[in-house]
Amino acid sequence: MLRFSQLHKASKKRLMKPFNVRVYGLLEQQASVLVLREPFAGKDIYKFPGGGMEFGESTYDTLKREFQEELGLEIEVGEHIYTQDFFVASITDPTEQIIMIYYQVALISSQDLIQIKDPAIAAYHWVPLSAISLFPLSLKADQVMIKRYLAQQKLR
Repeated sequence: MLRFSQLHKASKKRLMKPFNVRVYGLLEQQASVLVLREPFAGKDIYKFPGGGMEFGESTYDTLKREFQEELGLEIEVGEHIYTQDFFVASITDPTEQIIMIYYQVALISSQDLIQIKDPAIAAYHWVPLSAISLFPLSLKADQVMIKRYLAQQKLR
């Protein structure tokens, strides 16, 4: 496994972007949250909807585009929940650092139906908030975010 200092030196040598900003949305309905299953790097991962920020986009624009492209859903972006606060290297390019940002989102129309438009998405699941801590979320940042989200909900 590469150490941070090795990765830092490698990223200084290249001219490509050192950061990959990913923006994810927590869509909650009827005490359940939306989780996607996607094959990635030879295994299924379970993650929240969202994806990579494109040049010139805001975090809100990224989420709106990703929900539309992946699921055919029009959303409104709400409160910021969490920004990952630990180092994550990209699986596909270990010299690239991943930064993940999470927001609450809501459907603009309650009549919207999920339409999987992205062939990379194998399935979606509505996971009860009461069981989400037992669900096998694949990304450490997702796990940290949902733990903090649940703790905040208890305080309200």
